[in-house]
Amino acid sequence: MIRPTDFLLEGDRRGVLLIHGLTGTPMEMRLLAKGLNNAGFTVYGMQLAGHCGDIDDLLATGWRDWYASVEAAADKLLERVDHLFVGGLSMGALLSLKLAAERPRQVAGVGVYGATFRYDGWSIPWTAKLSFLLPLVKKLGLGRHRMFEEQPPYGLRDERLRNQVAAAMRSGDSTVAGLLGNPWHSLADLYQLSNHVRGLLPKVVSPCLVAHASEDDVASVRNAETVLRGVNAPTELLLLDDSYHMITIDKERRTLIERSARFFDAIVAGRDAVAAAA
Repeated sequence: MIRPTDFLLEGDRRGVLLIHGLTGTPMEMRLLAKGLNNAGFTVYGMQLAGHCGDIDDLLATGWRDWYASVEAAADKLLERVDHLFVGGLSMGALLSLKLAAERPRQVAGVGVYGATFRYDGWSIPWTAKLSFLLPLVKKLGLGRHRMFEEQPPYGLRDERLRNQVAAAMRSGDSTVAGLLGNPWHSLADLYQLSNHVRGLLPKVVSPCLVAHASEDDVASVRNAETVLRGVNAPTELLLLDDSYHMITIDKERRTLIERSARFFDAIVAGRDAVAAAA
């Protein structure tokens, strides 16, 4: 059985749904969630289907299952709030954009944190260039139990936190820091999700805060540029110069919290002004 690790922080009628990344855990969104909750928001840190268990649990699911769990979490939060914002890290950013594209009337704004359409950061080995073959590998039933192990710096510029996360991954408790690697078949699903979301970007009309580490070790800034070019929405770019991929917990997390709260607040204020004028 997969242990539930999602969390709800009660606040006002402004809600933020936070989505973690592939092989990750809601814990990687917890500090951002606490910061937004301190600013008054109701925050739900959801748990993606198949995550926080073992590799077989993850392999039993695919990107459609992950997105279905996002929709269910959004419905749960909408029962409590009047304004729904969604923010995701890495693959979670792609799922956030898909939700905004599919539900333009419900999603007031998007926090696009370290969007990962492709693994092209400076720490990614050359073999990643062959990732386009992974859907075929999965279709042929090959390499089911093969995986790419996580490598230093694990998305973290903060060395103390990096050591803690590495120890947690090696402990075998995937509810704390996720799995130690990315299964080939799960990466195949991420590749398919990436192509799918690229096609949906023109349907995103909700304002987007696009936050990315300028020296992201996992996904280069080109991923953020894909979002900025692709959406039909007002965008704001936040480049973080003292962080790596895990910007929700790395050195500049307070900056991310402050800018996210300000961005979401401005959207609510604009909506309230329009309602008052009507």
